[in-house]
Amino acid sequence: MSIADGSLPLPAMDETEKKVVNEFCHLLEKSKQLFNGLRDLPQYGHKQWQSYFGRTFDVYTKLWKFQQQHRQILDTKYGLKRWQIGEVASKIGQLYYHYYLRTSETNYLNESFSFYSAIRMRVYYSKANKEERYGPDLMVKKLRYYARFIVVCLLLKKMKLVRDLVRELSKQIDDYTSTYEPEDKSEWRQVLDEIKAFIEADNIISVVDIDSSSIVLSHRLTPMNNTPLDPKGTPVYLSLQEILIVGNSSEQVKFSELTLDMFRMLQTLEREPQEDLSNQIFDASPAPGKPPFVRPHTYENGDRNNRRENPHKYLLYKPTFSQLNTFLASGFKELPPNGAMLLYISADGCLGNAKRNDDAAYDLGGVVTNSRKDGDIMNRNKRSGTLKEMHCLHPGDIYPYCRKPMFLIIDSDNSSAFQNFPNLFGQPVVCLLSQEQVPTTMQDHQKGNLFTLFLHSPLMAFCYVCNINDIPITKWEKCQGQIDKFMSEASKLFLRSRSLDHSYLQFIGDDFLRLLMFRFVFCYIVLILHRGFKGPSYFPMSHPPLPTEEILEHPNLYKVVLDLATLLNSRMQFAEPGEGDIHAT
Repeated sequence: MSIADGSLPLPAMDETEKKVVNEFCHLLEKSKQLFNGLRDLPQYGHKQWQSYFGRTFDVYTKLWKFQQQHRQILDTKYGLKRWQIGEVASKIGQLYYHYYLRTSETNYLNESFSFYSAIRMRVYYSKANKEERYGPDLMVKKLRYYARFIVVCLLLKKMKLVRDLVRELSKQIDDYTSTYEPEDKSEWRQVLDEIKAFIEADNIISVVDIDSSSIVLSHRLTPMNNTPLDPKGTPVYLSLQEILIVGNSSEQVKFSELTLDMFRMLQTLEREPQEDLSNQIFDASPAPGKPPFVRPHTYENGDRNNRRENPHKYLLYKPTFSQLNTFLASGFKELPPNGAMLLYISADGCLGNAKRNDDAAYDLGGVVTNSRKDGDIMNRNKRSGTLKEMHCLHPGDIYPYCRKPMFLIIDSDNSSAFQNFPNLFGQPVVCLLSQEQVPTTMQDHQKGNLFTLFLHSPLMAFCYVCNINDIPITKWEKCQGQIDKFMSEASKLFLRSRSLDHSYLQFIGDDFLRLLMFRFVFCYIVLILHRGFKGPSYFPMSHPPLPTEEILEHPNLYKVVLDLATLLNSRMQFAEPGEGDIHAT
């Protein structure tokens, strides 16, 4: 029996104490109502949800500060438990994480981490498994907290802490299942297995320090890996504002509705967060004039575009055609003047009719974004003999959204369906398309797709195709210098080219899109020179086609790649330029 859950009457209180307890109960109830209402908000758009989030943050600010200032009264007169404080902190951590998902601002990940970390450091949930009167529900809250904390740590690349948390979660699941024999024990085992498989699959290359300890590297955009352009010679036409990241690769590991490819691409399209933006104080009263945590800014649409560090993005795991279309339409609607949209899809291919004269819009197939089947429609189509995959995204499905600038990345075994993408509206359109085959020695699909790996970390992908499993940090840094040299040279070639399609020049002023274009060229040259990749289906494609002589087969770029191979003692795996029957696609 307890006071806090209402099963025991409150002890005698004076008027001040009553006022404190009543105000706390009011704030607690209000915070729960607002938090539960978050799930009813639309997942798309910018303005529809911001004011509601703002109100929710305001109430949690008051609640957190209030329980700090009146802890003694709440402990003795209300019966406040430490796990209840942990629940409030966990909700604030969730608020910040969801705000990150909606805004793509990585600094809010640090805010989320601060609250989740405080729960662990201050062992708020330490007695959760001993609170028998609450049954298994409290333990489930604890397990969910661990799973959410692990996601945030993965996104912040705090891998040592991730491994510690996985061990703790494993023990907590053991305690939960042995104590309660719950019906969902197999589901929690699956969660644990998914986390472990995800961490293992992402660990493709080990970069080791002098003492052979692994070094965790971030692959977000920083001033170190951003190739600058000559500001005088390069007018900035467009900036990346809206991103859709779509994942449905059936054999690929995933965790928390993120496939490994989605996980890598979302980092590629973010700037490195600043670690020191906030210094939270949790159990002590905040410093004078400092709030207990920082409410995120809610911008009007125009102001948002000027002040935002990262493009806004949607993460869509196995969306139906209807869902994907809805989010595409929302991104299209929200796109400001001089803004560009990026659609990235990592998904299994859906083959069409293999006739040369077929309509490129729909008859060549596309990519499957969801494997769900609609029984009634399938039965009708089988009878009529016109069955097509309902959730296959065809090139023609994207055409209407090319009324505004579109940058398309397809990583699939049917990417060639998108290689004849027409420009129907005169707006810039660029398609970067993966190779459709890889050598049998590199067909471990669980570890993510090779093309995405090149776009995420060119040097890591290069090591992977050369079968290099670990590399000293000193050599890694030398090799990274070669990558930087390649990107700098590619930048010059793009700007000098006379036959480069104007779409590329309109996108090149954006830091993220420029990075993707140059990394695509690196991927292409590595694969056409590597002896293990033996034909057009093994090479990535672009549309409009990039100039062959001026860029894709330029001797300066070839030399940098071969020098990199020499540096890694892998030169024999690469052909000499012009050797064999290698043709640009």
